[in-house]
This record gives sequence, structure tokens and C-alpha cells, in this order.
Amino acid sequence: MSEKQPHPFEKHIPVQSVTIGDFELTVLSDGNYWADGGTMFGVVPKSLWERRMPANERNLFATGLNSILVRDGKRTVLIETGAGNKLDERMQKIYGTQGLLLKSLEQTKVAPDDVDVVINTHLHFDHCGWNTVRQGDRVLPTFPRAKYYVQQGELEAAHEQRERDRISYISANYDPLVESGQMELLHGDREIVPGISVRVYPGHTRHMQAVVIESGGQKACYTSDLIPTTAHLDLTWVLAFDLFPLETIESRRRFYAEAVPQNWLVCYTHDPAVPWSRVTNPKPGKYEPVFIAG
Repeated sequence: MSEKQPHPFEKHIPVQSVTIGDFELTVLSDGNYWADGGTMFGVVPKSLWERRMPANERNLFATGLNSILVRDGKRTVLIETGAGNKLDERMQKIYGTQGLLLKSLEQTKVAPDDVDVVINTHLHFDHCGWNTVRQGDRVLPTFPRAKYYVQQGELEAAHEQRERDRISYISANYDPLVESGQMELLHGDREIVPGISVRVYPGHTRHMQAVVIESGGQKACYTSDLIPTTAHLDLTWVLAFDLFPLETIESRRRFYAEAVPQNWLVCYTHDPAVPWSRVTNPKPGKYEPVFIAG
């Protein structure tokens, strides 16, 4: 980071919890990182998006890396593992990631050995970075007892190493887990444990999945990059990173058809200040967050 651009990330989301039926949901933070306005908002003009996400003179703003810990007294489930600490020097300089997830987890008095299940929505480096850790020349699972889950189609896309998105994938985050059998590859929507299921919402990648938590007549959903922040609630405000932006729009439409009338808690993977909210639809095509206390 340059002297003119001090690190802005002291104010990442603090640990906070909400209850969904029998589940306690706790937001964890891997810290924040620098995001470029053009990549986060695509064709949306800066004159519009900067009202929601003010940027610095380099067109950058702090973006969150939020994971969700789900507990019911029987199992401990971790949704997403942030960017981790395996970025090379060039990538670290660009993004300025902090690698705080394990410290955030420690605040909840949960050890890596206590985690039973890890769910990756997809395999971009900022969503599965703490799946593994380097110890010398070895890459080991960060959560040694956990079963990891991701869509098989997502793994296949990662292995293709396409020019469009190969920079987003770091094989050490997942290949060792696949080779050892610790990562299970899914084929579409499925319940992972009672009350926690995954649903595929294509757009960002073809096989990106969201995680739905249901208990006691209530539902929450970790939407991942389907709706990365509260600034992306509009149907057409999609990421430049989205490989299939028209499918993102249709996936959002399908998501809102359930989430809004049923008053789901919507969890945001990249919002630097708001980990979750309810969502309202005050008029056709318009969606707004309803903030809740932590």
C-alpha cells in the first residue's frame, strides 16, 4: 500500500449473531480488501454506484469478506472461508487482504477442529482461501475434521483454466481436499445436513450455489456473489466478474420470488458494513434492504 493510501480496514464487521429457529448464525470476517468500482458494478455508471459505495481517487473501495458460522448444538457449519493467506506477492499488493478469519473464529471460542462442515459457494480464491493452510512444502486442511462441499461443475470449471477467469482460482485451496476425499462434489441442489441445503444460482459462475438455512418456520440465505452487497440488490446491478450476467438477473428474480414474500434473512458475502438484512420490494423492479440489529 502506498503512503497516500493508508490501510482502511480497521472497521471490518465485528462478530455478531442472529437466531433462525434452532440455529445460531454468527458472522465472521476475513477482513476487507480493495475492490475496483468497475469490476464490482460492471456497466452501471460510476455516477450511480458511487452514491452507494464511495470510492477513493483510484476508484477503489473497501469490500468485505464475510463468512457465516451456523450452530445448533449438534453440528458446527462454516459457510465460506474468505481469501486466506496463500495469495502471491503481486495479488496481495493488489487486494491488500488481511487474513483474519481464524482470529474471527477464535472470538467465537470455536477451534478449527470443532468445525464439522465447510460449504464453499464456489471456488474463487476470495471464497475458499482458508480451506487449506501451507505448512512448509505441504498444504493441509485448515479444518481437519470437516467435510467440505462444492459443486462438481465448479471444480471442473476451475480446472479448465480459461483465460477469462483463471486468475480467480488457486488450486491449493481445493485440489488437496478433493484428492484426499475430504471434499464432496455435488450435482445440483441438495440438503447437506438437516435444515441446511444448497441451491444452484447460475450467473456469477455456471455452478455457484447459495446456502439456505431453515428452522422454526424461518429462513436465511447466504447468497454469495448472487447479491454480494446491499448495493447490488437491483436486478440489473451485476458484477463485471459475472460470466453469465443475464443468468444472474434471472437467478436474482427467482431468488426474490421466494425470499421477499417469505421475509428471508439475506446474508451478504462482500458488504463491508452490513452482513445481513431483510429485503423489501416497494415497487416493481425495486428492492431495498431492511436492516436488523446484530
